[in-house]
Amino acid sequence: MIKKILVANRGEIAVRIMRSCREMGILSVAVFSESDRTSMHVRYADEAYCIGPSPSNESYLKMGTILNVAIKAKVDAIHPGYGFLSENAEFARKIEEKGILFIGPSPHAISAMGDKLTARQLMEHSGVPVVPGTQKSLSSKDELYSLTQEIGYPVMIKASAGGGGKGMRLVKNKAELESSYNMAKSEALSAFGNDTVYIEKYIESPHHIEFQILADKQGNTIHLFERECSVQRRHQKVVEETPSPHMTPALRKIMGEYAIKAAQSVNYVGAGTIEFLVDNKHNFYFLEMNTRLQVEHPITERITGIDIVKEQINIADGKALSYRQDEVIMHGHSIECRIYAEDPQNNFMPNPGFIKHISEPLGLGVRTDGYVYMGYEIPIHYDPMISKLIIWAKTRDEAIARMKRALYEYKITGVKTSIPFLEKIMDTPDFKNGKYDTHFIQNNAKYLQIEEPCEKECQDIAMFVAYLDFKKKQQTQVQDNVTNKPSPWKEFGKKRNMLRF
Repeated sequence: MIKKILVANRGEIAVRIMRSCREMGILSVAVFSESDRTSMHVRYADEAYCIGPSPSNESYLKMGTILNVAIKAKVDAIHPGYGFLSENAEFARKIEEKGILFIGPSPHAISAMGDKLTARQLMEHSGVPVVPGTQKSLSSKDELYSLTQEIGYPVMIKASAGGGGKGMRLVKNKAELESSYNMAKSEALSAFGNDTVYIEKYIESPHHIEFQILADKQGNTIHLFERECSVQRRHQKVVEETPSPHMTPALRKIMGEYAIKAAQSVNYVGAGTIEFLVDNKHNFYFLEMNTRLQVEHPITERITGIDIVKEQINIADGKALSYRQDEVIMHGHSIECRIYAEDPQNNFMPNPGFIKHISEPLGLGVRTDGYVYMGYEIPIHYDPMISKLIIWAKTRDEAIARMKRALYEYKITGVKTSIPFLEKIMDTPDFKNGKYDTHFIQNNAKYLQIEEPCEKECQDIAMFVAYLDFKKKQQTQVQDNVTNKPSPWKEFGKKRNMLRF
């Protein structure tokens, strides 16, 4: 029986996993880099251990160090969250070798679905529709030209070990082919240590729709319906919603059945996501499988009432799924906005720094999964996402109105955020009408980048006032230190088990 879990991650996802642990009566162990010493997940966990310097390759990606902490803390299981080592088969294998449970799929499933070419071959063998393209890695430029001519333009060159839009290039004509091929291979090698690439037919005006999967060790597999993830920039999701406005009941049924078939093709166990591309005629094609918890999982939790993290933990503990497929019912509509510390007016440049003020939205149907607080410094070393704002309502129109209200209430000063950009998305006619695809942002770029009158000036004034207030608090803290007044944070730290490995 799992009684103690190490969360091998940071930020909002670490806090979110620990919340489920606390509700289940399970102790949580945090790991943190030097720049994350005051992060919320460190403060929230029952135990916390420093695992190295700020760069992720010296801390959150150090398998041996994390495993040493797990052994020292005597944990029963490790939850990888998303990103970092969450889809690393070697990490999962090493955890199992230490006699610790990995809260995720088998190393075999991670390897099989993590390699895009292997996954394509598996899907074809299982009868799941795939995008027309190559079934093996490209061995030469001559082969590249020949196969591209056979498939027909436009095509996508994609990294076999890729994800997050890295190692991916859209090629519209022959003139772009060689340079795109070289750039894709170079980026793939840099990002994944593997420069293998392949080509797929580019589906024009596609919808990016994914199905949430749960599977236990007893052979039961269910899906928790779909998520529409077509609001993207640079192939990364910005807004997600469920149910998809593009979906029909008949399409949902057949895609759900194929999603289950895809997971069963590798004897999948745990939570995972089957991603599809869907065209305007409702033809759909397998894109990839994410063998981990997804960033956007909260909207599925909101419409189904199922805590996906708790299900993950129970599955790892050998328990059967808590639900049959016919017991999973969709209620209402949910939307998620990803709040980033970035400047939308400056090509979405990351904007790390001190949070001088934060006021999160509240009210019916509002959930915020975050990890920052007033006075916290957002590090430069990691993804700049601050939080996820999740809305639920009875209808899609009401959910959009509630999201607009919540974004209006969400106030952060000290760093620039994507909140104004997200507010504009909610007001865009194509989004409000549900008539959008993966080209939504570029098709509406002119409207989305328009600054409202006095918007910049008002933001600058608010940031300046917050800065003055923050400096005043800092001066007060300095005076307190001079008079030897005890620091609440230091007193709190004395009670924690923060060992350096």
